[in-house]
Amino acid sequence: MKGIFHWLRDSSKMKRWIMLILVGVVFASFGMAELLIPDKAITFGDAIKIIVFFVIGFTCVVLGIVYINKRNMELFIEATDDRIEGKNKVNVNSLIFNKTVYNQGPKIVVIGGGSGLNTTLEGLKKHTSNITAVVTISDYGESFGENNETIFYRQLGDIKNSISALKVEDNSKIQDLLDFKFTKGELNGLTFSDLYFASMNEVSGNVTDAIKDSNEIFKICGRVLPISKDKMTICAELENGYMIEEKSKVAEAVYNNLTKINRVYLNPTNCAALPEVIEAIKEADGIIIGPGSLYANVIPNLLVKGIARAIKESNAIKMYVCNIMTEPGFTDDFSVSDHINAIIDHCGEGIIDYCLYDTGEVMPEFVKKYNLEGSTMVYQDLDKVKDKGIKFLKENLSIIKDGFIRHNAMIISDTMIKIICDDLKYQDKHNEIEYMMMNSKLQADKEIKKANAKRKRKLKENDENSNKKYKSKFANKYKDRIDSIKETNEVKSKHIK
Repeated sequence: MKGIFHWLRDSSKMKRWIMLILVGVVFASFGMAELLIPDKAITFGDAIKIIVFFVIGFTCVVLGIVYINKRNMELFIEATDDRIEGKNKVNVNSLIFNKTVYNQGPKIVVIGGGSGLNTTLEGLKKHTSNITAVVTISDYGESFGENNETIFYRQLGDIKNSISALKVEDNSKIQDLLDFKFTKGELNGLTFSDLYFASMNEVSGNVTDAIKDSNEIFKICGRVLPISKDKMTICAELENGYMIEEKSKVAEAVYNNLTKINRVYLNPTNCAALPEVIEAIKEADGIIIGPGSLYANVIPNLLVKGIARAIKESNAIKMYVCNIMTEPGFTDDFSVSDHINAIIDHCGEGIIDYCLYDTGEVMPEFVKKYNLEGSTMVYQDLDKVKDKGIKFLKENLSIIKDGFIRHNAMIISDTMIKIICDDLKYQDKHNEIEYMMMNSKLQADKEIKKANAKRKRKLKENDENSNKKYKSKFANKYKDRIDSIKETNEVKSKHIK
């Protein structure tokens, strides 16, 4: 009964098709009655009338049943597709979002670290479940004193965040669970992830296998792999020849010596890549490098023995996603060219096919907050790139999330899928199921984005109309910027103090 009442709600849009079926039944019944119970001899005109009534009735019944089934599918998708905001519009083509299609999606390898890696993973999982996130495990040469072994598990922060980013359900409590911090007793100061990885290390035999086993335990959309089984330290050599073996001291040394980073290297230098990572790179349809800290996450991953060579030999499409903001002490005053040239200097040419970078259209108020921390926007200079075979893609990548400038996850993932589709089309494979599936998915996403954008505009207009009496037009239009200026001034005051 509950399901029947749900059908009769205005939002279900079922009543019109139920009414169409009832009209069809009436027409068909009338035609059949005229045929079975004639009150006089049937003439040619009566026969035509009976046929017309019956055909109209039968057509209405069939159309009603077809559209009820279609609407049922739409309601099912609206209830399960988390891309739809408001759950008020969807196209049946979104059925390609089915888990079966996920498993047939393109194989994507993402190499990086930090919040940039997690952003990319969150976007990709909307397209495919064949995702391999490759993350560095390094202590950066940091010394934690007597409790070194316990603190080691805290260095798995990128692993923990990547597992959380690939959670199947967006409302899952995985992140909250892993971040939970004990505040009492002997466990005071430790998080659940510290205890979890310490326990899994004993169960699986080593940290690497513990991470691989965690992919199955948390039932994530894809898998997270450490770059290597070997424990390594990321070291930096400055342009003045000064060597640094602790990440926390790099920025200070750069500022004190008025110099820049010349190169980074691993200690030991012969760290071998995990065989599963090499295999994933060879089988990949696409490889995304970055975004993330250039010298702490991106380049160190590529320096692991066998990684750069596997990427160069792979037939996958290789795309580098450039950072939006520079990193103080590491990439001061860096342009897009500087980021790419640093990768080429460390790993050689042929490792990047495409470079995706931001237009630089970020609201100044948000940029100012980063300026106070010593960070600036990455300059869009492309003239000095050493590898001229790289194709550049300029997109409005930046979004504001929780007061921070972040990459737009959907633009990164959509761009990679589009490039893969174009490559298949270039190879005359546009009739293959893989191309048709991805192309249909992109079209369905466009329709959903339009529906969401339309809904947001409507909500914004309604909100502005409701606040008209209380706020000026200027205050409504520039609310975000005003709030950002206030927040920036607060940060500035703290710095002055």
